[in-house]
Amino acid sequence: KEILYGTDNAPVVIGKQDEEGMVLLQAEGALNPMQVAEVIGSRLARLSRNNALQSRVDDINQILNRDIDALSVKRLPYFCAGCPHNSSTVVPEGSRAYAGIGCHWMVQMMDRNTEGSTQMGGEGANWIGEAHFSSTSHVFQNIGDGTYNHSGILAIRAAIASNTNITFKLLYNDAVAMTGGQGHEGDLSPYDIAHEIHAAGAKKIVMVSDQPDAIERRQLPNGIDVHHRDELMSVQKKLAAESGVSVLIYEQTCAAEKRRRRKRGTMIDPPKRVFINPEVCEGCGDCGAQSNCVAILPLATDLGRKRRIDQSACNKDFSCVNGFCPSFVVLEGAELRKPEALDAAIPEVGEPPDKVTLEQPYAIALTGVGGTGVVTIGALLGMAAHIDQRGCGIIDMAGLAQKGGAVVSHIKIGATPDSIKAIRIADGGTDLLLGCDELVSTEDHILKTLDKRQSHLVVNTVERLTGEFTRNPDFKLPVSLMQHKLKDAVSDDRAHFVNAADLATSLLGDSIGGNLFVLGVAYQKGLIPLSSESLLQAIKLNGVAVELNQRAFAWGRAWVEQPDVVEQQAMLASPTGQQATAVDPDDLDEIVADRQRRLQAYQNNRYAGRYRSFVDSVRAADPTEKQQLSIAVARNLYKLMAYKDEYEVARLYTDSTFADTIKKQFTGDITMKLQLAPPLLSRVDKESGRATKREFGPWVLKLFNGLARLKVLRGTPLDLFGYTQERRMERQLITDYKKVVTDTMDAVGKLQGSPSYSRDLNTLVEIASLPETIRGFGYVKLANAKKTSLRQAELLALIGSEKASQVDEITYHTLDAVTSN
Repeated sequence: KEILYGTDNAPVVIGKQDEEGMVLLQAEGALNPMQVAEVIGSRLARLSRNNALQSRVDDINQILNRDIDALSVKRLPYFCAGCPHNSSTVVPEGSRAYAGIGCHWMVQMMDRNTEGSTQMGGEGANWIGEAHFSSTSHVFQNIGDGTYNHSGILAIRAAIASNTNITFKLLYNDAVAMTGGQGHEGDLSPYDIAHEIHAAGAKKIVMVSDQPDAIERRQLPNGIDVHHRDELMSVQKKLAAESGVSVLIYEQTCAAEKRRRRKRGTMIDPPKRVFINPEVCEGCGDCGAQSNCVAILPLATDLGRKRRIDQSACNKDFSCVNGFCPSFVVLEGAELRKPEALDAAIPEVGEPPDKVTLEQPYAIALTGVGGTGVVTIGALLGMAAHIDQRGCGIIDMAGLAQKGGAVVSHIKIGATPDSIKAIRIADGGTDLLLGCDELVSTEDHILKTLDKRQSHLVVNTVERLTGEFTRNPDFKLPVSLMQHKLKDAVSDDRAHFVNAADLATSLLGDSIGGNLFVLGVAYQKGLIPLSSESLLQAIKLNGVAVELNQRAFAWGRAWVEQPDVVEQQAMLASPTGQQATAVDPDDLDEIVADRQRRLQAYQNNRYAGRYRSFVDSVRAADPTEKQQLSIAVARNLYKLMAYKDEYEVARLYTDSTFADTIKKQFTGDITMKLQLAPPLLSRVDKESGRATKREFGPWVLKLFNGLARLKVLRGTPLDLFGYTQERRMERQLITDYKKVVTDTMDAVGKLQGSPSYSRDLNTLVEIASLPETIRGFGYVKLANAKKTSLRQAELLALIGSEKASQVDEITYHTLDAVTSN
């Protein structure tokens, strides 16, 4: 074509470009049939002057050019729960690091001062050239063991030959993790790597491991130190001070590979689990900051948003216990309790009365999260179509989906294979959106495939957070906006939503059954043009968790016909005791009565009476229309007054609620070990200067029984704990808060009738709500208190009255206490 066309007097060939040389069909990316139809149709319409054809082309143009506002939140890939990279990719403050080929490339989506992409084996080569022109004297370069074995050794040798100042952080995770967990060619061991790098001439080699005692030091070259991963930061600082090439070998098995091996019985599954005591947890998020782990999830409670461990996703890395919080408990010998409904009879249902037909090929857009079996749903549909002697075509678009990223599958089912002309679903061409994840379902390229007159959707509404939650404790998905976008894309009677993951967890003991639950809902709605027999047979042929998956499919069908029965069974059978969403009431009387009862248990009736007295005084003068100020004060004054000192933590652990929650979720011969940092007994980290936690056996619960009774000493001269800076700050916060609320109310009241009055009322409510951001323990709480004080000063300045400016000085009681630490 290049030879014969494009010359004088030759016909013009259009496709990538039109007659004028402008882009017609892009050469990069993917084309869908709708784009091609528009190009061909518009030309045929012009040539034939066919009005009907032109009308259809106009319809296609309208679909293709629809503007859909994309959400600011995306389902980005992230490190797996317990991934070694969660710890290994951290660098000292002020240091730079480069990424390369491998899972660690995703660190660029996190706040870890790492950047760059390169070809495999090019890791560090960019710095060899750049170093001569940079004011930076040293960088870290991440490199995986698979890349090292493939060609990365060449880059290390090049850096050694050029005497470049660089530290290669070589993660030995015992698998080619990014492409499915294959073994290394030649069974390369960390000892082989150490000897090879040593022979190549590296100036300094250090090994770091999560199990340093398991390292056979005699197999290493002389002079190689071995450290626990907790010492990673100090090790990196020392290596950064070395001249020339140094190598840090970080040895820890890939979390996904650990899970596979444990299932196969080739690796020991540690007989212990981590549990977060929700009564003690403050929801500060320090556990996420320390571990970067996506198995830490939010937990809605009557006292706000806290944290829980997703036991189904946890790979037992245990780095979350480093969060500076006494709510973490290690349960040795614990096993997850199976839900009582696991063997319960599933309500029988008949076949759906109206099932879609295959007069035209049927298009299913399947969305979900990598690692949760979404692609398997497409494979089951394909096998069921084969069993039913139907045609089926599937395109899986996964990318980095195996790391928790977005998965999208385009599925076409036809009466015969020949009836399917294109598998990729064009804009406006989806018949069914099978949404196993709500966030992925709202991506703009998915919404564009929906048509209001044609499309149905069945969507799992579980709030599955993104990796952003590990860094931002207040991160929330825009659930209402997501559902609005989905509902707006189809007719009202064609949108179906179900919290399939939580129902599956309660009914089956594993959230992984949620996808089959969604498929069951769609089937019973008549939206799957296949037989139930073929789907069940496909599940059986797949050979993985056959009974669980078949029951999940059946529970989904039953939910369509008898939702109340299924949800009631799920509530009774919840294995965790933490599945039901708790909601703090919005009624002021209920809030005050609840908090007063809690404060009576916290201290005594007199203490609780002081709480009610102040709230009543605010209520009597509340200028807001719906008592928003009084509600904010009722919640936040309680939070300040019920600060979790040693007596309260002891009381919450010895309260029957804690023991009952453990019994609901776990079984076995359990030994509890608490992770605590008691005053005078906790160690101080040499790098940060902060207190670190220690593990205490079950005997400490007996000590807690006595300590809980000593709450009568709280606030008295005999309260030895009350003399610490943190406790003094907490008592001062209560005093400051009452004065700020009272004086700011007076200041705003004097502005009544001014143009800014409505805005000032909103500012007043925000000021009253600030204590909810003072969360955590120890240095975490001190840092949050400082941030809150600064925000309070900003809000008081917004009000701008003389009285408010006087109130501004109060914030410095807290600010001085914090900054003096």
